[in-house]
Amino acid sequence: MDANTADNQLARVAGAIAEPARARMLCCLMDGHARTATELAAVAEVAASTASAHLARLKEQRLVDAVAQGKHRYFRLAGGEVAAALESLLVVAGVARSSFRPSTPSPLRSARTCYDHMAGAAGVALHDHLRAQGWLTELPTGDGAYELTAEGEGALQALGLDVEAARGRRRRFACACLDWSERRPHLGGALGASLLQLSLQRGWVRQDLDSRALAVMPRARREVPGMFAGSGAV
Repeated sequence: MDANTADNQLARVAGAIAEPARARMLCCLMDGHARTATELAAVAEVAASTASAHLARLKEQRLVDAVAQGKHRYFRLAGGEVAAALESLLVVAGVARSSFRPSTPSPLRSARTCYDHMAGAAGVALHDHLRAQGWLTELPTGDGAYELTAEGEGALQALGLDVEAARGRRRRFACACLDWSERRPHLGGALGASLLQLSLQRGWVRQDLDSRALAVMPRARREVPGMFAGSGAV
């Protein structure tokens, strides 16, 4: 029998899901947030070494992806089709998924700096806003790189951002950066840094003098509605 037929591959994928610890890990990742192996070990109630073996099995079956962020390695579902399949299985099982409950202090979770760009709920909202408006598109390089569309470049220039200066920096122009509290991407690279500086100059956000915390100001809601949606303006 051909080992590569769809029914045999289905059996291997089903076997990867069927182990209770791995199933708990997958259900935990269904909220779209990435987690470390240590966090997933706690969720699955297994030792760290056992969690690593489970995650290797899930990665082998293309159910999860690993993402390096600084010194940490995060795991997330491999794609929307995996989430859709798990959602359908949960419907058959008759249970509902739980929600993500971050332990990050509230001010830092709302908005903060990540090196020289914006992070937290505000940073994720900015990233999502640019994507939703069709201003930012993902390049087919597989490494999370972005490029501005013609419409996006014009819109950001109209807001006062010097796109050419951002392009001239000796670094990646725009890229997805996994947010450690939201566990979803915010915008990094030269474009992310330029947007943070523009936001500070325009008074859309204010930086705390003693920490990395940022505060989204009421004028942001008036001047750029939707750009920091859900981050909680002061």
